[in-house]
Amino acid sequence: MRDRVLPNEPALDREDDDAAALVATLQDEVRALGLWAPHVPPEAGGTGQGFLEYANFNEHIGRSMWGQLVFGCQAPDAGNAEILHMFGTDDQKGRWLKPLVAGEIRSFFSMTEPEVPGSDPTTLRTRAVQDGDDWVIDGHKWFSSGAQGAAFGIVMAVTDPDADPHARATQIIVPADTPGVEVVRPVPVLGHAGSGWSTHCEVTYTNVRVPVANTLGGVGAGFLIAQKRLGPGRIHHVMRWLGQMQRAFELMCAYALERETSTGPLADKQTVQNWIADSYAEIQACRLMTLDAAHKIDEDKDARVEISAIKFYAARVLNEVIDRAVQVHGARGLTDETPLARMLLQARSGRIYDGPDEVHRMVVARRILKAFGSGGEWHFS
Repeated sequence: MRDRVLPNEPALDREDDDAAALVATLQDEVRALGLWAPHVPPEAGGTGQGFLEYANFNEHIGRSMWGQLVFGCQAPDAGNAEILHMFGTDDQKGRWLKPLVAGEIRSFFSMTEPEVPGSDPTTLRTRAVQDGDDWVIDGHKWFSSGAQGAAFGIVMAVTDPDADPHARATQIIVPADTPGVEVVRPVPVLGHAGSGWSTHCEVTYTNVRVPVANTLGGVGAGFLIAQKRLGPGRIHHVMRWLGQMQRAFELMCAYALERETSTGPLADKQTVQNWIADSYAEIQACRLMTLDAAHKIDEDKDARVEISAIKFYAARVLNEVIDRAVQVHGARGLTDETPLARMLLQARSGRIYDGPDEVHRMVVARRILKAFGSGGEWHFS
C-alpha cells in the first residue's frame, strides 16, 4: 500500500483506460504475493484466514479507496462472494463464485428500492412469480452498486407476499444480459457518479425470466441471507474506515508540526492539540471495538449489537477525524493537494449506507433492553 498504491492514487483517480491497466498490474502483483481475495477462504478461491485477520488486513488497505479493488475484495463483490460461498449450490459456485473471486467478472447486489425505506427490507415491492421452471421478476431498484459492467446481480424480490414479513423475499441470481434488465443510470452521490465498480445504479426489471435454479439459499430465505451479508458487510466498511481515520490523523499531525503561523507552529495551539488527543482516543476505541466484534464473529457468537454499535460510532468518528484534519490544513484541505477532500466526501455516506446511524442505535438499545427485560443482564466481555 505504501510503495505501490498510495503513490499511484493520482493516476488511479482518473479512472480512465490507463488507470484500468494500472489496476490490473497492481492486482497481478497482489496475486503473486499470495494476498488476493482475503475476504474468502482458500476453498472459495481466496486467501482469507478468518475475520480477525481480515480486520487487521483492512486497516492497511483501507488507507486508500483503491485498496479493496487492488486486493480483490471490493464491495459489492466481496459480500456477494461470501453469500455464494455460504448458500450457493455447486453449480452456482462453479458458474458465478469461482470467476467472481478470481476477478474475471464483477457483480452487483440489488435490494434497495426508491419507493420504500432502504433500512427495512421487509417492505420491498419487487416481485418474483414462479412460472414453471422460471422466476419472472418485475421491479425497480436503485443503489445497486457496481451494476454498470457487471456480469450478474443478486436480486432481492418478494416471492410470497402473504408469508411472515421475514420470509416473503428470496434472493435470485440474475445475469445482467437477461432481457428486461435495464441499468437506467448511475445515481450521482454528492456530485460524483463514479464508474464501473464504484457506481450506484438505478436498475429496472421488466418481465425478467431466469431459471428457478438461480435461487440462492432457498425460497423465502432472502432476509436471512441479507442479514448474513449485511452484518459482516457493515464491519467490512468499518475495517477500511480505520485506515482512513489513521491516514487523516497522520496528515493532521504532520501538517500541524509543519505549518507555521505568526506565533509558531499549529502544533502549539491548544485547540489543535485537543483535536489530536481526541482523534487518537476515538480511533483507538474504534479499533478495539472492531477487533472485538471480529473476534466474536470468528467464534461464531452473536455479534449483532457489537456490529451495529461500531457501525454508527465509527461513522461519526470517521467524519470528525477527517473534518479536523481538513480544518488543520485550512483551505489546502479543501483542494486536491491532499486526499482529505475526497476522503471527507466519501465519509459522509458512511452514516447512511448499510443502515442509517439512527437504525443501528435503535437495534443496540432494543437488544440490550430486551436482555434486561427478560431478567438478564448485558455482558460487555
